[in-house]
This record gives sequence, C-alpha cells and structure tokens, in this order.
Amino acid sequence: METVELNNGIFMPMIGYGTYRTVPAMTTANVLQALRTGYRLIDTAQYYGNEAEVGEALTESGLPRDQVFVTTKVQTSGYAETKRGLDESLRRFNHDYFDLVIIHWPTGNDAETYRALEDAYRDGKVRALGLSNFNARQVQAIIDGATVMPALDQIETHLNWQQKRMHAYLTSRGMVHESYAPLGEGQPGFLDNPVLVKVAQRYHKTPAQVTLRFLIQEGIVVIPKTLNRQHMADNFAIADFALEPADVRTLEGLDARQSIDGWPAAMQEDQY
Repeated sequence: METVELNNGIFMPMIGYGTYRTVPAMTTANVLQALRTGYRLIDTAQYYGNEAEVGEALTESGLPRDQVFVTTKVQTSGYAETKRGLDESLRRFNHDYFDLVIIHWPTGNDAETYRALEDAYRDGKVRALGLSNFNARQVQAIIDGATVMPALDQIETHLNWQQKRMHAYLTSRGMVHESYAPLGEGQPGFLDNPVLVKVAQRYHKTPAQVTLRFLIQEGIVVIPKTLNRQHMADNFAIADFALEPADVRTLEGLDARQSIDGWPAAMQEDQY
C-alpha cells in the first residue's frame, strides 16, 4: 500500500474510503467491507453522523487499532465547543484516539478551534492535525499561530479542478494535499470524458481507476466513496500500473478549474 509521510513523521495511506452521505444504518457494513477489501484509511466527520458506526466496523474487523488510519472532522467553533465536541466524537467512535482530526471548514474562530485540537494532540487523543476547505491565506493564518503544524488540507480535487495552485502552496509548507470528491461525486458524465476513456482503455482500467492513479501520482491522497462493492474493489486495485508521462500531461489538460458546486466560495482562486 502506498503511503505518505506527514510532517510529524507518521505515515498515512494514499487511498482511503470516504463515508460522506453514508447513512448510519449503512455505514458499519460498508466500512467493514472496505476494511476487508484492504483499505486502511477511513474518513468520517462529526457532520456525517456516522462516527459510531465507523468505530463499530473497526472493532468488528478484528484489525489492530494501529493498522487502520481514521480521520474525523470537527464542525465546532472555538476552544470549549471543540474540546467538548472532540471528546464526544471519541466516545461515539469508542476507541482511544483518532489518527487525524481536521477542522471541517473555516469558521469565525479558527485559531481557538485549532488550539483545542493542539491540546488534544498533546493529550494523545489525536496523532495529527489538519484542515479542510481552507484556502492558502486561511491555512497560513493557522500556521502563523500554530504550536503544532497542520499536516494536511483536504480540499475538493478532481480532473476538472486539479488545484494546482493550492497543491504548490501546500507542498511549499510541507503539508499533504488530500482530495475529496476525486471521482466527481457521481456527477453525470464526469467519468465519461472521451479523453479519459481513451487513456483508460490503453491501460485496460476503468476511468475511475485512471483518475485515482493520476491523483496519487501527483502526490494527492484520495478518499473515494461508493456503496457498490465492485466499485469499492476496483477503486482500491490501482497499485499495479503507473501512468506514462504523456498520459499524465493529457489528463492535466482536462483541468478546467471548475468546482462541482462552488462551495465554499473562499476556495475559488480569485479569493486567495
């Protein structure tokens, strides 16, 4: 399994399983299937309402806790609310720590929210800290006040919006770029682009597999979500090929800097 080293020396898998919009009643079975398929990175969030079920799947899998990297995201604002909310997340998750905790999106009090995460990090409740939906200016504000460096920024990234500008910024700060919506969240026609289909045919792979391979080769962590078992297996089975430089350049040409839904507006490149 390909991994990336975070800026505090811990390693994170480069392909994971996302649980956005997976209702709690379906989460345990699907996360358990993902773990049995071989995924070792699971992404959840307070906002998703399925932290407990992710914890149940991890317990039911029988895997040692230190073999699965679990991310959650706080949607709180300020020190006290974040500290309390993270402790509640840990109780729901029913394990001793999260591997990565992310501020889900910027709020009015990010400095104090992040300070609560730093204290949780020092208390051993969290192994690494990160951000999501933060543009370069917002990331830098956190860095400037941090005592624990953020390790990662999770942002919308896919072939139609490759986030070259943010990628360069994050790399320059020693941070990992993580993609959410790497397969376009099921948008009609997203994986039917003739250019992508032609490249996929050349490698005898699906368009989704080629898309994920492209992002990983760019050094971007991916967390595709699916409830389809065949797609789940296919998405994971991308370690047996590499895209040739000419095909990488071809896929780079699909970058339209186009968001799926334009949220949050602060991520648009004219905002930072």
